[in-house]
Amino acid sequence: MLGLAISSTFFRRYPDSGEGELARLKAFVVSRASCAEVAERLGVWNLMTGEMSASEPGRGESARGRAIVGNALEALIGAVFLTFGFEQARLAVVNAFEDQMCHGATGHVDHKTALQELLAPKGLQPEYRLAAESGPAHARVFSSEVSVGGTIRGRGTGTTIKMSEQAAAKEALASLSESAGEN
Repeated sequence: MLGLAISSTFFRRYPDSGEGELARLKAFVVSRASCAEVAERLGVWNLMTGEMSASEPGRGESARGRAIVGNALEALIGAVFLTFGFEQARLAVVNAFEDQMCHGATGHVDHKTALQELLAPKGLQPEYRLAAESGPAHARVFSSEVSVGGTIRGRGTGTTIKMSEQAAAKEALASLSESAGEN
């Protein structure tokens, strides 16, 4: 339901956009990170823990997990759909995800792709390397580096390797645009 609501809205808003661009926008908006942000903003965690007893083991820890809260939001969206139908559910989803939709449409969401597209005409490829990982198994933090032509151009951290590579690519894009401005 979430993907259909977002896809149909992007299709209506951007009828001249290609399939690839619309797919990129949808992927960003329906990502685990976006769902978790919306769930937190809407207070889904409070709804989940409000019904749990204070002594229930793992009450705060399990409910606070971003994936669990995001999954709960998706279940709530499904319940809205079953209760009120597609169009009402679509409107509720669009209202809840409007910030993510605007950010996806106006910002460079996929920094890795943007970096690759910037380098390809020059015959260059970014090379990513996992530099470090730390933290307990349930809360890992990854650090990645991206090199261009053998020179490290960006470093980033994140709770997944993909997120750390995106952060490194973002830094590399900034570094490369500063270098281009100096020339």
